[in-house]
Amino acid sequence: MKLSLLLACTLPIAVYSQDSVAVSTDQYPNTFTSGSANVNVFDNSSRKFNDWAISFGGGAAFMSNADLTSYYNKELNWGWNAYVSLDKQISHTFGLLLQYRMGKTNQRGQLPGAAGQRAGVADAWTKYNQISLLGDLNFSNILRRTDNHSPYRWALHGYAGIGFQGYNTLLIDSDSSRWFTNSQGKQTRIPVEIDQKLGIASFFYQAGLGLKYKISRRLDIEARTMYIMSGDEEFDGGGWTRSGAPQYNLINDTYSDNMWTVNLGFSVKLGKHISHLAWHDPLQEAYYRTSVLESNAQDLVVCEKGDADNDGVCDDWDRQPDTPAGARVDGAGVALDMDLDGIIDLYDKCVTVPGPAENNGCPTDPSLSVTIDEINKHFEGIEFALDKDIIRPQSFDKLDHAADVIKTLDQNSQFLVIGATDTRGSEAYNLNLSQRRANAVVKYLIGKGVPSGMLIAEGRGESDLKYPECNPATNCPEWKNEANRRVYFQQK
Repeated sequence: MKLSLLLACTLPIAVYSQDSVAVSTDQYPNTFTSGSANVNVFDNSSRKFNDWAISFGGGAAFMSNADLTSYYNKELNWGWNAYVSLDKQISHTFGLLLQYRMGKTNQRGQLPGAAGQRAGVADAWTKYNQISLLGDLNFSNILRRTDNHSPYRWALHGYAGIGFQGYNTLLIDSDSSRWFTNSQGKQTRIPVEIDQKLGIASFFYQAGLGLKYKISRRLDIEARTMYIMSGDEEFDGGGWTRSGAPQYNLINDTYSDNMWTVNLGFSVKLGKHISHLAWHDPLQEAYYRTSVLESNAQDLVVCEKGDADNDGVCDDWDRQPDTPAGARVDGAGVALDMDLDGIIDLYDKCVTVPGPAENNGCPTDPSLSVTIDEINKHFEGIEFALDKDIIRPQSFDKLDHAADVIKTLDQNSQFLVIGATDTRGSEAYNLNLSQRRANAVVKYLIGKGVPSGMLIAEGRGESDLKYPECNPATNCPEWKNEANRRVYFQQK
């Protein structure tokens, strides 16, 4: 009878499906496509939300609608229950719970027609174990207003499902001499004990409500109440039949002993994503995004990567992303060099006429240029002590040859001995170091007989780079940075 009732009352399982997505027809030749290029393959890796959780909790249990109940003579007999479940969220409004529950109820009842408050009164308890499958309906996601932008932390849930249970009951009558007829038709004495094994014959129905609060993205707390309909006359411990002594099953006309539980529990959400599907309302998200688009003007983003050197050319196609400030550039972001002398127009004092870097891009007297070039060859590779202005002895021969050449020049002319550094270190430190090193070279040359009036020491620090693109130094190989650390000779 109970099995037939179960089969007749079982609801069909709701089939949830997701809208089809467009995929590449080259990779999946038999797949229909909506024409969109921004698509993902329909598999687990494309999910945006967690959908698994483990719930557990416990609380009070009462035999509420039975022959023997937890409410007797204005007294409440407390019982307990505890549960654990594995939760799977199917959509943002519906989920399934596979639950195990155990507990105990304490109940009392008086035989019909018994005289006096104490006559015919029996105490009973029921210990039970239940395995059930529950449907979880999220009312808050169904009823939530789409224009509500407040934090979504409360949710009202409805539960309903079926399960199987095993239970053990014991009834103790105030009159221990009372006899009754057991399930095999035999006469026996109180106490009455029933042991119902877990199986298909002991299925039950249950329904209830829960109020959840999202503590964090990993943890929810829930107050839940459930009403369990056992479908069994003997679940309250009143006996197997309604005929024969002790007749406790005649106290109430119902053939189903029902239980009520009140619990406090927690849900631990599993997965790598930030949000859980149970807390996601796609309609609310869609309306919110539409509202944002309607109320905010969207600026056209031309440069996705920006323009780091502020030369007016986006870094997406800038071939020289570290152009010096103030330099004119071409369409590819490269600094202009009109006379093609290797000195960009920003530093070239003769923009239309080519000239050497030693003369700031301007042409020089050919014979003097040859002499200056020869001096600079002797200046190349002058070595100093690390971070100091002390010339190392291995550089003395070079400076001696340079002094001999300088002494052949017009003593009424003036020349610059220029010190420069790379861009490592602070600007002030580099400027001071370059000045001290230029002073050291001038002092050495004067000591070798060069007239002091011919030479002027000038430290330029990191402002006079042979390779301007080496700012910062990490943009260039070490040989370019080494070339920037130099002392050179130039006509004033």
